[in-house]
Amino acid sequence: MARAKKNNAIDIGGETIQAGEHASLELEMARLYTHAPLNVSIEVLNGKLEGPILLVCAAIHGDELNGIEIVRQILAKVDTEKLRGTLIAIPVVNVFGFIHKSRYLPDRRDLNRSFPGSERGSIAGRMAYQLFNEVISQCTHVIDLHTAAIHRTNLPQIRANLDNEGAAEMAKAFAAPVMVDAALRDGSLRAEAEAIGIPVITYEAGEALRFEPYAINAGVRGVIRVMRHLGMLRQSRRALPYQPVTARATRWVRAEADGIFRSHIALGERVTKGQILGIISDPAGSNEVEIKASQSGILIGQQTLPVVNEGDAVFHIAFFSQSDELIEQHLEGYLDQVRDDQDDELRWGIGTL
Repeated sequence: MARAKKNNAIDIGGETIQAGEHASLELEMARLYTHAPLNVSIEVLNGKLEGPILLVCAAIHGDELNGIEIVRQILAKVDTEKLRGTLIAIPVVNVFGFIHKSRYLPDRRDLNRSFPGSERGSIAGRMAYQLFNEVISQCTHVIDLHTAAIHRTNLPQIRANLDNEGAAEMAKAFAAPVMVDAALRDGSLRAEAEAIGIPVITYEAGEALRFEPYAINAGVRGVIRVMRHLGMLRQSRRALPYQPVTARATRWVRAEADGIFRSHIALGERVTKGQILGIISDPAGSNEVEIKASQSGILIGQQTLPVVNEGDAVFHIAFFSQSDELIEQHLEGYLDQVRDDQDDELRWGIGTL
């Protein structure tokens, strides 16, 4: 068996991180109209031995907070001395949005629709350009951490281009309960990274502006599993607790009236065609309108705000080749485990994952 080679140094933002070093960097992404720099904090763990270069990033949308805590816990658990390859961790990509509890940037643009960016563009374009050229282009793999948008919540799930072999293998290794074969969107980190040969998976779990222990717990476990799959950490003897299932399609059920919305189901539950999923009424409870499932499937996302307008997307249902009953049992077991274990996860050691 060939001896592993010594890792290379890596350069980010004019800083050189040697093999075996852990560095904390500040990368200037743009400037505000006050001339104040808009910096992003980057942690680089450069292992002594060569291996993949993995980027784990969170809060590209500044109000999506669960990923920030996932990154913090990953950094607390990974020992540079035992790491092969390089882990680049960015807890908060969209610093401006994070400060203002907003998804967007000052130009009201979505950073995750602005890649690969432009050196002379708007603030979104400039930030995307800096991140893409200084960090993403040097990576071999990327895990992008997200939540649902504000006033919505998502069941833990991986979204990836499953036609990309590298992304599909990462998605399976992450072992979230559900994988969604998601189309690439122009300007997204996923699309532009894959265009230059870098596989990317997106983890979606929970709600914006919240810390949700079950979603954080599942995310930390998943990132560590991917790092083990890539050979960056010592392999575990434990088998994957769940084999993820792939949704063959997903569809949103929309509100057919304006009013006060009351949900009758929870994430991970099985729904049947014609089932009443929720009720919309006026504040006094009259003129009730039922929201019914148009097809059978499993609920993987829903609106949490109890006020809706006609046409709002309120329930996100996934459809599977396997029976819905088996999928529901699979999801119940997964959610029970991550919720039961969430207090213990605060005391995890790297060897117990």
